[in-house]
Amino acid sequence: MTAAALTGFFTGFSLILAIGAQNAFILRQGLLRLHVLPLVLFCAVSDAALIAAGVAGFSAVTAALPALPLVMSLGGAAFLIVYGLLRLRAAWAGGHVMGRGAEAQSLGAALAMAAAFTWANPHVYLDTLGLIGAISTGFAPGSERLAFGGGAVLASFVFFFSLGYGARLLAPMMRSPRAWRLLDLVIGVVMLAIAAKLLAGVFAA
Repeated sequence: MTAAALTGFFTGFSLILAIGAQNAFILRQGLLRLHVLPLVLFCAVSDAALIAAGVAGFSAVTAALPALPLVMSLGGAAFLIVYGLLRLRAAWAGGHVMGRGAEAQSLGAALAMAAAFTWANPHVYLDTLGLIGAISTGFAPGSERLAFGGGAVLASFVFFFSLGYGARLLAPMMRSPRAWRLLDLVIGVVMLAIAAKLLAGVFAA
């Protein structure tokens, strides 16, 4: 069981480690120290639900609904393009200073953004329902498979809490408007790059 749990932990951690739209959003909120606990909990619990579904064999749903990946890709790309352009506009306008304007976004709005980044991202389904679900089949049903899923879930909680609260270590570097312009520029480019990758996959299919 220990081996299964460790496999699940390192598999989950390696899949979530890449800088993506959701991670960039949590990093930015962590720097602002705005709604960090609800957001990291939301992302981690969402991952846990998807991992549990993948381990339970929910990936069969995507096989039964072949149009679902296309719809998710188009919707996710549209959202990422809009958010990416907003971040590029913020980078162009500048004027952000650490702690200024942080109160502008309500908890509900922040959670809605986190939900969009999480549930409108086709890659999260590939990672959780697809890859983790497939790898889990290599373990015996019952305690071993549960241990594997538990390890993957633990990795999500460790990662998101580390990202959300660890971002504060970067706070001294983010005191100037120039640093925020650079961060918004990077986030905007990342969002548009992910959207382009999604659309490339759709048109290549």
